[in-house]
This record gives sequence, C-alpha cells and structure tokens, in this order.
Amino acid sequence: MLQCIFILSDSGEVILEKQLTGHKVDRSICSWFWDQILSQGDALKLVPVITSPTHYLFQVVRDGIIFLGCTQVEMPPLLAIEFLYRVANVLSEYLDGLNEDLIKDNFVIVYELLDEMIDSGFPLTTEPNILREMIAPPNLVGKVLSVITGTTSNVSSTLPGSTSSCIPWRKADLKHSSNDVYVNLVEEMDATINRDGVLVKCEICGEVQVDCHLSGLPDLTVSFTNPSILNDVRFHPCVRFRLWESNQILSFVPPDGKFNLMNYRVKKLKNVPIYVKPQLNSDSGTCQISVMVGIRNDPGKPIDSVTVQFKLPACVSSSDLSSNCGSVSVLADKSCSWTIGQMPKDKTPSMSGTLVLQEGVERLHVFPTFQVGFKIMGVALSGLKIEKLDLKNLPSRPYKGFRALTQSGDFQVRS
Repeated sequence: MLQCIFILSDSGEVILEKQLTGHKVDRSICSWFWDQILSQGDALKLVPVITSPTHYLFQVVRDGIIFLGCTQVEMPPLLAIEFLYRVANVLSEYLDGLNEDLIKDNFVIVYELLDEMIDSGFPLTTEPNILREMIAPPNLVGKVLSVITGTTSNVSSTLPGSTSSCIPWRKADLKHSSNDVYVNLVEEMDATINRDGVLVKCEICGEVQVDCHLSGLPDLTVSFTNPSILNDVRFHPCVRFRLWESNQILSFVPPDGKFNLMNYRVKKLKNVPIYVKPQLNSDSGTCQISVMVGIRNDPGKPIDSVTVQFKLPACVSSSDLSSNCGSVSVLADKSCSWTIGQMPKDKTPSMSGTLVLQEGVERLHVFPTFQVGFKIMGVALSGLKIEKLDLKNLPSRPYKGFRALTQSGDFQVRS
C-alpha cells in the first residue's frame, strides 16, 4: 500500500502532500529525491521506481508536474504506477490542464479527489464519471457560491448512483432522451528519420475513445477487421479480457460519458504521410539553410496543422528566414517555428534563409533536429479498422458513429 503522495513542481517545490496511513512520511524524502534529480539529471525522471535508503518511491511525470508515491512496505509496483497515472489523468480532466498554478488555485478540490480515490493506501474510486457525481468540477459559479455561503467543500451530500449498481463504473437506471454512442480511433505517429532520409523508426500509439450516452444497462461489442496488428494493448476495467484473449473482440458494459476503452501500439510501420528535407551548407561564417516539406504517401484526406520546429545552434548569432507558404517565427531562445497549416497540393512548401555564425566560427558543427507536427482527420494510419459495433439490452434503437484521427507524436527529422 502507498503511505504518502507528494505532488512536486518542476523546480522541486512540494505543491501538495497527502498522508494516507497512520505512518507519517517525512517531507525530507522529497529533498533526497530532488537531490538525486539534480545529481543524475533529467534521465532519472524516466525511472518509474526508485529505491531510497528508507522508502520505495514511484513517480509519474505529466506536463512538468511530478506525482511521487512513497511506501516502506513491499507492494506491486505496477499498482502504484497505474494509480498515479489515474490521478494525473483525473486532475488533468478536472482542471482542464495540469500545471503548478492550477493545482494551487484548486487545492481543496485536488485534496478532496485524493480522499475519494485512495483509502488507507489502497485505490478506491478512480472512474472520472463517478468522481464527478461525488465532487463537482471547479467553475466560476461554484467559486462565487463558496464565497457567498462560506462553504469550501465540493463533496456531494448524496452517494453516487453507482453505489446501488452491480457495476462500479456505471450508475443504475440511467436514462437518456436520445441514445447514441461514438467510437473514435485517435492515433499518434512517432517516427525518426536520419540525415540521409532513411526511416529509422516508425510506430503508432493509439487509443479507442468512446463517448457513450445509452439508457439502461447496455452490452456493447466492438470487433476489428485486423486486430492482429495490435501490440501492447491496455484496457479499461469494463472490458471482458477473456473474450479478447480468445476471439480478439472487445465486449463490455460501458461507463456513461467519455472514457478511454483501449490503448494500443502498432510497430514497424514502413511509411509516413509527409517528408521533410533539410539542407544546411556552412562556410565563411554563414550557413545557408533550406527545408522542403511535401506529401510522401497520400492518406486520401487533407493533412492539416502542419508545423516544423527546430532550435538554432548556440553558435548562431542571427538569422534571416522566409517561406513560400505559411509563416516563420524565431524566438529569443533561438527556437524557430514554421507554421504551414493545411498542406497545399499546387506547390511544395519550402523555407530558406541565411544563418550568421558567431565571430570566430567558420562552419556549423552542430546540426538541428526538426520536430514535425501534423493532423489528419478521418483516417487511422496504422491500418486499424472497426468492423462492427453491436449493442444489446437497449430500449430503443441507438445512433452509432465512428471517427478516426491521426496526428504527429515524436516525429523528428535529423539533419
């Protein structure tokens, strides 16, 4: 069991401390942890489990915020890590983001959420839709009422409907005027392309997101045309795992509202939708830069929100960049952003210009890495397709909808 949870900022400050058992964990453990971060670098933030002289530490980093769980007793590490991920997801959903100021401004709500999510060191209620029934999300009206009435608690005086239900993630006797369910495939493409233009790595991390508004106690089944391509699958607790193992079918009684049904990974893809060709030639204290962007494999849908970002080397003193499509901006920290928007079909977007090197530097020895962003609506580039969605135990015929979205994740091109 977890004995304490700390929430730390990216500077090591303890934003919130939540003691979970009768055994108090001293805050000095956070000082020890941050000393290790400073001595070993940010690489330690990638290590989920750390052993200190007195405690086992579990950490999850989200948007610069560190969720640190502590215990002195043996426990399954995946249980602690998964719970911390759930806490990060719930807070991000409640606060519409996650940063130090949001947590401080909504300290009471964050503390109340932790009270309901974990009891005596063991996870209790982690479903967002059930937590919303118990604790009202922050809003302007709620803040005004708390000032007028003097009430600081956001906890509901009545128990959530799920307490009378045989299914913990869904309340009993749900009724909707219109029954509908939407299934969305949301994918992120991670790719690395070396300076020769060769695709070194390409994989997709995807989610099956469901937005469900169905009356009663529906039973849903989702089947795919090609489930064999999926790797590293992770399911919502509502999924019947044995049926997936035997038939590769998702069978479940859904929570009400939006939830993440499944996460997956598709590895060793051979194609990417766009190409980026950078060229840098330096001599006599200057560097000529040229970057071209185009469609490599047409996905059949428009490629939107195309951006190319990179950081100028430290030895560059000034730059003069322009493009034939979109806009180019260079910030004071030497980060450059080229915003193209929707990929045009009548011309090839290109950016060119001159970089002036610092005095005494003749040639460029450090070359930038280009981070590429894009978004494609209506297509899943992994090739995953939903074959059918069956619904049972419904009082009326529902409306079903399917959508797909592929966007860039860690998509980098080296020069």
